[in-house]
Amino acid sequence: MDDIVKQAMAKWPDVPDCYGWLGLDSRGQWHMRDDRVQSLGLFQSEVPGAKGSVLKHEKLVAFIHRNYAADEQGRWFFQNGPQRVYVELELTPYVWRLDDQYTPTAQTGEITRVRACLMDETGRVYLETELGLGLVHSMDVGHVADALEQGLWKLVDCESKDLPNQYGFVISPQAVAKASKP
Repeated sequence: MDDIVKQAMAKWPDVPDCYGWLGLDSRGQWHMRDDRVQSLGLFQSEVPGAKGSVLKHEKLVAFIHRNYAADEQGRWFFQNGPQRVYVELELTPYVWRLDDQYTPTAQTGEITRVRACLMDETGRVYLETELGLGLVHSMDVGHVADALEQGLWKLVDCESKDLPNQYGFVISPQAVAKASKP
């Protein structure tokens, strides 16, 4: 986490958390979701426009990557100065890109090692890694096939609905926050 972020957290410890404004899609892209977009539905919905606009500002995206983490309840967030911005996930907290040696790199730029390779009921491929679970980017599924063919990994079947509980992450912190309000 950036030092300036840690300093802001210490200076303003009681800034309220933010829900629903930031989403991570299945291609590793960040989406900004204003009030109008949020009124269309949750990030994970199939409603056109509900994902919001893709963030393309390189320095902002790099700042998000450096300050992206999970809390003890498995809710992923971006620490934006003193404010914690919880992230709506399309599927998983990480999206992996694979190089020619089958080394996974997260959308954040972090490099890790594969522990297991999973495929869900729709054919989506995930990697369990030292960092956690993530979806393999659709452009890199061919690398997965090569690694499987070479016997580097064994494919394990999974159900997508079970992954959040099994791997300890929350798809929609916004939905959880709304459900817990009296």
